[in-house]
Amino acid sequence: MPDGSAPAVFGELAEVVGGQWELFPSLPGPQLRAAARQAIGVPALTAADVRVERTWTDGDLHGEELSWTVGFGPRTRAYLLRPRDHDGPLPGPLPGVVALHCHAGMKWAGKEKIADGPEGPSPEVRRLRRDVYGGRAFAGELARRGFAVLAHDVLTWGSRRFALDVPEGEGGLPDRYDRAAARHEHVVAKHCALLGTSFAGVVAGEDLAAAAYLRSRPDVGEVGCAGVSGGGLRAALLGAFDARVRAVVVAAMVSTYPDLLAGGHVERHTWMFYPPGLSRLGDWPDLVAARAPAPLMVQYALRDDLFPQAGMRRAHARIGARYRDAPGRYEAVFAPSPHCFDVPMQERAFDWLARELVSRPPSTGR
Repeated sequence: MPDGSAPAVFGELAEVVGGQWELFPSLPGPQLRAAARQAIGVPALTAADVRVERTWTDGDLHGEELSWTVGFGPRTRAYLLRPRDHDGPLPGPLPGVVALHCHAGMKWAGKEKIADGPEGPSPEVRRLRRDVYGGRAFAGELARRGFAVLAHDVLTWGSRRFALDVPEGEGGLPDRYDRAAARHEHVVAKHCALLGTSFAGVVAGEDLAAAAYLRSRPDVGEVGCAGVSGGGLRAALLGAFDARVRAVVVAAMVSTYPDLLAGGHVERHTWMFYPPGLSRLGDWPDLVAARAPAPLMVQYALRDDLFPQAGMRRAHARIGARYRDAPGRYEAVFAPSPHCFDVPMQERAFDWLARELVSRPPSTGR
């Protein structure tokens, strides 16, 4: 009797379509970046009408709550954190980092997952930080090391969330909203596809706008980005599509697509991870590494149950091949961790960002 399981059926379908067109080719980096940006449908967005909503100090940190519009939906809210009385690792403008919050099935909150405003974190955010971030707001920890760190909401999260009909039930409003938002994500993906873009494309457009704003500030110098899980996905796309982002950290978000398919992992990930058309241009690690020879750190969580370890190892080999002529520009970290960005992973990333954004001369060749 034929196996009717999803992995078996879609494995057979992969063989059928693979015989009719090439899946996961290996285009050169510049060609892949341009083709992927068009296929994903990344809209040109700008952070317009930027306002400083309020400022605060918290110990050794100075914070600003900013807002801007990207032309549709509610105004984006963002936190900009920097040292209160420190000019950074070197005199002059501070190195900047766009800190990208994760997905985690939590859409009531966005930037608050990784950055504290003056009110502090909610109980729901505290639980998430414990599970994913080693109990820390990593944007603030990075700012304490002499960086200007921007954490912003994007479509469907925090200030950019939808006004959904949230039914009564167990848990508080944030938890009930998150359950409703999980059922709504496919609706977001359908509308984006109908408009010739994608969920990933729209979010990437908003992240590009945020990075451009951070670079525009006179108190900010070189800019990098970092994120875990869905934030790592966003970091990879931002690094691929913005040549001015100097250094990129992608944590717990890299595997080959064929290994995800073979291992039955596909359904466990967000629609953002599967933008239409990408598989006919390259594999996911190809796009992650399409920024070569610009600096890239990938952190592989070896006890991550969302990605097969074989897929991580093959992704590492594929990325390494693209960095063969750029020794020292790709750093792979194999962490004995579950799906997270824990304190040791964060510290490794912070030290690397300091080296790449402050100590090294800019890379060339992109």
